Order: sequence, then C-alpha cells, then structure tokens
Amino acid sequence: MVAGELRAQSAMLALVRESRGMTQTDVAAAMVKASGAGVQVSQGYVSKAESGRLVVAGDRLDLYAAALSCPRDLLCLDPQVQGVGVGLIHHRKRASLPVGALRCIHAQLALTRVQLNGLFGAAGEGDLEGDFPRVALSDVVTAKDAARTVRKQWGMPAGPVTDVVGAAEEAGALVVLRDLESDLLDAVSQWAPGQVPLLLVNSRAPGDRCRFSVAHEIGHLVMHAEPGSGPEQEKQADAFASEFLMPAKDVRAEFTSGVDIAKLASLKRSWRVSMGALLRRALSLNAITEWQYRTVIIEMSALGYRTAEPVHVPLEEPCRVQSLVDRLMEEHAFTTERAASSAHLLPEDFVRLYREGNRLLSVNTPRRG
Repeated sequence: MVAGELRAQSAMLALVRESRGMTQTDVAAAMVKASGAGVQVSQGYVSKAESGRLVVAGDRLDLYAAALSCPRDLLCLDPQVQGVGVGLIHHRKRASLPVGALRCIHAQLALTRVQLNGLFGAAGEGDLEGDFPRVALSDVVTAKDAARTVRKQWGMPAGPVTDVVGAAEEAGALVVLRDLESDLLDAVSQWAPGQVPLLLVNSRAPGDRCRFSVAHEIGHLVMHAEPGSGPEQEKQADAFASEFLMPAKDVRAEFTSGVDIAKLASLKRSWRVSMGALLRRALSLNAITEWQYRTVIIEMSALGYRTAEPVHVPLEEPCRVQSLVDRLMEEHAFTTERAASSAHLLPEDFVRLYREGNRLLSVNTPRRG
C-alpha cells in the first residue's frame, strides 16, 4: 500500500452494503462483475474486509465502490467521526417488519446523516444548533408532561399543530422525507452526541399518519436518551404524540355534544390526525363513553374506514434541507458535481435525491433480486 493512499473503513463498508440491502455474497458477485470477471472475489474476502482483517485500497477500492454504486471516498470515511456510529436509533414500525429491512433503513438513516453533514459543512453551516429539550421521565413526570413542556418551550398556541414537520425543523431538527420501500415502518430518528436530531420519514404513509409518526419520533428524541424497554418506550412515545397533537383540554371540549362519523370527519380536517386517533383520544380522556366508542367503531368498519379513511391530509414537506441545497446551487454557485462530492454521492444520485426530489432511496443502487 502506497503511503497516503485512500483505504476503506471496515465499518463503512458494512454500513453502505446494508443500506443497499445486499449480502456479502451479493457484494462479492458485484465486484467480480465490475471487474469484467478479471478478478475473483469471495464472500470470505468481503467478510474479512468488513471485519478489518484486510486492507481495501487501490484497484480493490475502486471495485468495491463500483459494486456498491458510491464514490470511493465514502467508503474511506469513519462512521464514528461522522457521528453516525453512536447514539440510539428510534423508529415507529410494525412488528412484522423483517430485521434485514430494518437494518437497511437504519443504514440509510446513517448515510443521510453523512450526506447532510457534508452539505451543511460545504455551506459553512456545520455548527448546527437546536432547541430540543431533554425531559427525564419519572414517577411524577409523564410522557404527557413532556409533550406539554415541548409545546410550551416551542411557543405553540393551544389547539391543533399547524405543521409538525415545520415545528421540528424550526427547533433545529433535520427532517428528510423518503420512500422507505415498506409500509411497515413510518419513521426513524436519531440524536447523536454533538449533532442535531435527524428524522427520516416514510413518504408512503398518509399525511395524518406521518404527522403522528413525526410527533412520536419527537417524543422518543425528547424522552429517551438511554436504552429502555422497547414496548414501554413505544407506549410513552405514543402518549407524547397524542398529547402533543391533541392536547387533552382542547380535544375534550370538541366532544361535549357527542360523536358520530360526520363529526370525526370534520375534526380530522381541523386537527389533521386520523379519525381513529381522535376517537381513541376521546375515549382515553373519558370525553365519550365506551358504548359511543364501540358504536362508531362498528360503523367505521362497515364503511371500510378502518383501512381507508375519508378526508385527505396532505404530506407535510420538509423545507430546511431543500433550502440548504438551493443556497449551495444558487448563492454559492456549486456545480452538481461539487455538491454531490460534498454529500459523498454520485452526481446522478445527488440530482435524484436532492434536486429532482425522487424519494426512492434505492433507485440506481444494487439490490437483491
């Protein structure tokens, strides 16, 4: 190996592979294909590379980058230095999501952090600050208390939250809307030491579900700085989201005259959460009776509203990252190639993700057949 020659970081090799949904055997085959069958690469080679038992540099680094469809310099970054190798990752998912798919999405979250660190650094805005409080739960401080604390600190008025994504961005978070290629996970987030919170939100979910998912992730970020019981933390994040989006005092007042389908649809338009969430919230607050709840649930089921509700709630579009890219391209006169290099992306992938707004993360990346 030549002194000063680029060499891959073992942890980044594994991270990029997982973000592509590839196995070690897939990578080996892709490297052979990229070489024109001029070299032989085995799964064992990839395993040793990812465990740091051999050096990947020179021509082998080029083949690795070609196999993973990424710039070679990305593979040479240390995830720990980039701030993506530490910190809890939270997510709102269904139990049936396969472990492999979850690892892929977690890796995509990490690489999104790398991309954004590069872009903000290129714009001279690397020292990001936020206004996310930490609220330690206890026997006397509940998830509902945490939600009220956040609403107060962020200066939010009573009633519906106009823009959940906007509120998170204004408080310093980075929010990215992407197609996560699954209907089983709505959002994933991380607040690593020395970084601002990052949320990756699934664009496949309906707008009302997205709003609840973002509020759920805000709850995780605020309340859960340490590992804990998964089911318990999920319940706490749901309780936070319910109080954050539907404050008890305000929602209770909406049901003083009873409840029916028409009323729920009307409330959905103003509160921009699902009819089901509003109904459950009213029951939990004793604003309606169990009999009223069951009556409406039966009617919603008969109408097919348990799977597809009426009243469309548009997706909330994040603005902070797009504004950054616009500044780079317009005010700083970055070329596509320079901006892509800053984000550690191939030019075509930078254009797809950050200029054209194509939300599908895996387009033009190798995937298992």
